[in-house]
Parts: sequence; structure tokens; C-alpha cells
Amino acid sequence: MALAGLIVKNCDVWTPEHAGVTDVTALDGKVVSLEKDAWKELRASRCVEWTEVDGTGLTCAPGLVDIHCHFGGAGGEGGAVYRTPPLQLSDLTTAGITTAVGLLGTDGFCRSLRELLMKTRALNDEGISAWMWTGSYQIPGPTLTGDAASDILLIDRVIGLKVAYSDHRASQTSVQALQDYAAQSRVGGIMAGKGGAVMVHIGEGERRLEPFLQIAENSDIPLKQFIPTHLNRSESVFAQAVTFGKKGGRIDFSSGVSERCFFPGAVKPSEAAARALEAGVPLEHITMSSDGNGVMTRLLENGEKQPLMAPVHSLLEEFFDMIREGLSVETASRICAANPAAAVGLRKGTLSVGGDADLLLFTPDLTLEKVIAKGRVLVDGDRAVKGLFER
Repeated sequence: MALAGLIVKNCDVWTPEHAGVTDVTALDGKVVSLEKDAWKELRASRCVEWTEVDGTGLTCAPGLVDIHCHFGGAGGEGGAVYRTPPLQLSDLTTAGITTAVGLLGTDGFCRSLRELLMKTRALNDEGISAWMWTGSYQIPGPTLTGDAASDILLIDRVIGLKVAYSDHRASQTSVQALQDYAAQSRVGGIMAGKGGAVMVHIGEGERRLEPFLQIAENSDIPLKQFIPTHLNRSESVFAQAVTFGKKGGRIDFSSGVSERCFFPGAVKPSEAAARALEAGVPLEHITMSSDGNGVMTRLLENGEKQPLMAPVHSLLEEFFDMIREGLSVETASRICAANPAAAVGLRKGTLSVGGDADLLLFTPDLTLEKVIAKGRVLVDGDRAVKGLFER
């Protein structure tokens, strides 16, 4: 069987560093060269079926890495009708996402980690790269094997632990219980050769990020073990996020939590990233994820419930907005690709020889033209490869 080859010619490449106008050559889904015309020697091989893409006039950047995405479905806190269905392949790829990490939310009771695991494997089979978090809002939360450390150690697609804190919907546990649970994830990650990070939903509770600073000060668990998210949900949470980031912690902004997405009082994600950088938070500490498909309900004055759903395509929108608003392609790419991948211990989010050929191609006016995942073109203009059961 012939190998699949990819040649993207004459595009302006960011790896995320600026490499200039060059070519990207890939074999069997892996980048083999970022040099101009390097494909010419390989092109003659009869053992390779080549796909050629003309990238003239286009910018090429790494595919987006979404480390907080409810691709298996979420919601339900307003009742059964508020449960969202699973996302499909093209929902993710048309949002520029070539790597996604799925998770449960508030509902760690009826939602199933087994179902999430199978959805994770299905997305991998359909063409992108997908992993998942064990756990949910609860401490302790649901697991696949009986404990979080074993999930991370024994199950290939599980990379870390999800919890919620400083939120009225979370388990109202002690800091010690949170610390013990985080230690499980760390040990599982160490033994499995994975990151073992702890993704933390942060609400509007008064303690917010203080418990994590306390754990880092009073234990041997490093602050970077935690990835607190939704830190642009309000000005007060954002202000504490800046302090947290300057002390060495990671801070994750949710692209799907903004006033554009009908979340009142939220700080616009692209603005949050720029303001955090201006305030002195190191770039490598800042990440952005979509919270895609996640839902919360807001009680209106007339007593009616209003569902607020985070759209997965918001990650691409905020990526482009960061560039429009003055951040470089490199900075935006680090925040939406390289940094998230590094935070969870994945070799993703960059273009390098030996790495996966996950690419975005877009125009000077920031219109997405093509999405390539593992060397395969999944989005081409207004056409997208569909998952097996997509309509």
C-alpha cells in the first residue's frame, strides 16, 4: 500500500516562529521537511500518493489545540432538555481544531466516561487527534478503572483529571481533599509518561484561585500541575488570574465565554490575553480553550431560564481576533496551539520535522481556507470531510 504524501507549496509558514515563505512536506501524516523544494527528490517515488496544495498568498500555522471541549455532549443543569448532543468531526475541523481534549462537566452522574472514551477514539479514527480528561466536577469524580491515577496510567487516551472548584455546583470539599485528588493525577501521569495535569473549572466562588496557591506552597505539587479555566468569566476572576499567572501558574481563557456568546460580564478572550501579557504574565503561561458545547443556564428576572452555550468555533474567531487586534501570528498560535499542548504534555501545536502535519491555511484578511490534520485535507474552502454519520 502506498504512503500518503502532502506538499503545501509557497506559503508563509509560522511554526509558531516565523519561518518565511517555504514549503511543507509530509509523509504518512508526519512533517519531513519545512525547506523550500525539498519535496522534489521525494516526488519521484512510486510508493507515495501525493496531495499537492498551492499555498501562494496564504499563511500557514499549526492547527489549533483545544484542551477543554465537551465533544461528547454536556449540559443538563437546567433540566434534561438542556443536554447538548455530541459534536461531529466537521464541527471541530471547520473551527480550525486538529487536536481536542474532551471532558465531562457538571453532570458526572448520567454522563458516561465510557461514552466519552469511545467518542475520543472515534474522532481519532475520523482524522483528528483526540484525548480526554477523567473525572468531572465532583471530588472524587467518576472514573473508568476505579481511581484517577489508574485511568491515566492504563488508558491510552486519558491524559489527566478534570475537577471543579470555587463554584456552587462543585463538591464543597476541603483544600486537603483537592490536594489529595491532584496528587493522584500527578502520580498517574508520572507512571504513564503523560502530563497528569488537572483541568479545573473555576466559578465565581470567593476563594477562586487561592486554594491552588495554598497547595503549591504547602505541598510538593507544583503550581503548573493545575490548569484553571474560565478565567475571563468576569473582571474580578480575570484580575486574580493575572496575579496567579505572574506567580507561575497557568491561566486558561475560554473563547466560548464572552459577551459575543451571550455571557454577560465576561472579558473578551482576545482582550484578556492581550491584557494579561501587558500586565506581565509570561506568554508561556497563557492558554485558550473553547469550552465548546458546554452549557450553563441563567435565571432571568421574569423567572425564565436562559441557556448559554459556548460555541466551539469561538476558538478560531478569537485566534483571528488576537491577530486583528495587534498580536503576532506567533503569539496567537502559542496561546491557541503550542501552549495548550505543552500544558497537557502533548507533542502538538507546533510544526516541526517528525511532528504531525496539522496545519491551518488562511488568507491575509483572516479567512480560513484549509485545515489539514495528520497530513490529510479535512477542510477546503466551504467543503469539509464529514464524520461517518454526519448529515
